[in-house]
Amino acid sequence: MILNGDCLDKLKTFPTNYFDAVVTSPPYDSLRSYEGLPFDKFQGVAREIMRVLKDGAVCVWVVGDSTIKGSETGTSFRQALWFKEIGMRIHDTMIYWRGYAKFPDQFRYGQSFDFMFVFSKGAPKSFNPIMEPTKNYTGKPKVITDRHSNNRTYTKTALIRREKPLCNVWRIDAGYMRSTKFKEAFKHPAIFPEKLAEDQIKSWTNEGDIVLDPFCGSGTTLVAAKRLGRNFVGIEREREYCEIAEKRLEAV
Repeated sequence: MILNGDCLDKLKTFPTNYFDAVVTSPPYDSLRSYEGLPFDKFQGVAREIMRVLKDGAVCVWVVGDSTIKGSETGTSFRQALWFKEIGMRIHDTMIYWRGYAKFPDQFRYGQSFDFMFVFSKGAPKSFNPIMEPTKNYTGKPKVITDRHSNNRTYTKTALIRREKPLCNVWRIDAGYMRSTKFKEAFKHPAIFPEKLAEDQIKSWTNEGDIVLDPFCGSGTTLVAAKRLGRNFVGIEREREYCEIAEKRLEAV
């Protein structure tokens, strides 16, 4: 389901403890050619997100900062601390690394990542980690050197697993026709990769759960949720983007 309208107004129509997860990338600062989310309005949105989430649900908040008058705004940190102030946990601070700088700058290193804050309403009820092969896996026990709290070293034997969970820095290919193969989606100025949404939804939800994106744009989170057998609700202010999202969903 996609709802066209202001996210704060639409969120208020949902009952308390309704959604299993939020996966979203809100409009932040003035990094793109559309209006950002003022902090005073963000505060209300954050409170509503916490209200409509079930206990144990998570909110994956993909956000970054612009640079104004030589200083980064710090919007991402202010938002993270506000979520914590109203009672959410900062369960994990993850990095979405594109591997290239979006906006090269003459006087600083190129910005090549956004934050993926994972906020939780209590302890997360689900965690299905994305796995990767363990390098140099042999299947044999390995002797590991570790250190006690008193600074003395000791050795122990451990069986290294064939696979291990990813770390919290994810390199995900992004850009035109890489974030998605649905060409019309790029009419939206700030699309993020389908793989990012898919892997976050896999990590924190199970089949049949309900996923919300209150800033759904061209529908990336909704497409990922549909592919993975999750129910979904998207909210988007611009009717044009709702129509694009609807077309993307029809193609899944």
